[in-house]
Amino acid sequence: MTTLYGMSDLAIGTGENVTTLRLFEGPLDLSWKHCAMTSDFVAEFVALRYRTSRNLYKEVRHNVGYLTNELIENAVKFRASGEIVVEAAVGSNAFRAKVSNFVDKETAQRFQHLLSEITTGDPGELLIKRIEENASGDSPSGSGLGLLTLMSDYGAHFAWVFGSGEQGSRIPLETYASITVPEPSN
Repeated sequence: MTTLYGMSDLAIGTGENVTTLRLFEGPLDLSWKHCAMTSDFVAEFVALRYRTSRNLYKEVRHNVGYLTNELIENAVKFRASGEIVVEAAVGSNAFRAKVSNFVDKETAQRFQHLLSEITTGDPGELLIKRIEENASGDSPSGSGLGLLTLMSDYGAHFAWVFGSGEQGSRIPLETYASITVPEPSN
């Protein structure tokens, strides 16, 4: 059975004109360095549409880079073995991303529990609560601070699909995200 958390309209695909990047396991292993390089590439690719305005270029590059980096870091940090696929698309006023990877059953259960908490309340209030928990040392592992920051401060929308087609002990996970970007000036 496929399980969806978040906004269902995000989980319908990234549409046409999608850029796809595959991060493979190998001798260099997937690391934080790969997350940063990949998210910088995606951010630069998207921000080039705004090169006529230095401020818009910087804002879009930062926002897209931060969102993409958070998604890829989570995929690397919590993944079971296998590749990570990053898909990105820019519409008229939205940047959309999809990151696909595999997680083990235990990680899927912990993440689903976290998602049931962070997708039901006000992101701003939940962010403050999680920050306070972190400061007091009572923070659960996998606190969701990055996702909550994106939801609260950047207006990001998310959807997560946990697949039913278990491969060995791995469960497919698709993470969808969308943030608003301005119309580029011509």
